[in-house]
Amino acid sequence: MKKDSWVEVIPATKNAMVPKQEFKKMRVAAYCRVSTDSEEQLTSYRTQIDYYTDKINAAPEWTLVEVFADEGISGVSTKKRDEFNHMMEMCDKGKIDLIITKSVSRFSRNTTVTLEYARSLRDKGIGIIFEKENLNTLTLTSEMLLALHSIFAQAKSESMSENIKLGKRFGYKAGRVSVSYTHLRAHETELHLV
Repeated sequence: MKKDSWVEVIPATKNAMVPKQEFKKMRVAAYCRVSTDSEEQLTSYRTQIDYYTDKINAAPEWTLVEVFADEGISGVSTKKRDEFNHMMEMCDKGKIDLIITKSVSRFSRNTTVTLEYARSLRDKGIGIIFEKENLNTLTLTSEMLLALHSIFAQAKSESMSENIKLGKRFGYKAGRVSVSYTHLRAHETELHLV
């Protein structure tokens, strides 16, 4: 018996029946937040917006939905964070597939809020990437790590708040009172106009 008789040669054919799949880009949003109106924070705010705009536009598999950014707003509550709430509404409407943010503390400094939003978005198939912590909420191990980072962010926020209050109390006892002149000038102008 010849060796060649066991091998069957099948000629290659083009299969015109398999349709070409259309590549769907992931709709990506970014979230930025700074907690004060200081010049340093505002520079960071603008830098974050530019960074995420460039990063998302440079990725061929992504399309930029929007960069949502809250300026001079605390991260403990979401009530006054208009951009954050608008982003969540767009997620609810199915217009965002992925959110990128600098860190857990930029997203929220409240452990409960962070975990509730992360779980709610994950249930909709929407992930959050926290760049500093290298976390993606769609991975299996992310929830425990997210909880730990969120607890640290909340503790840091609470500690900073207590330090500020304590500093003010010490200042009052020493006879020093800090006054925000920008707010006084605005009120002074309002009083003269009345």
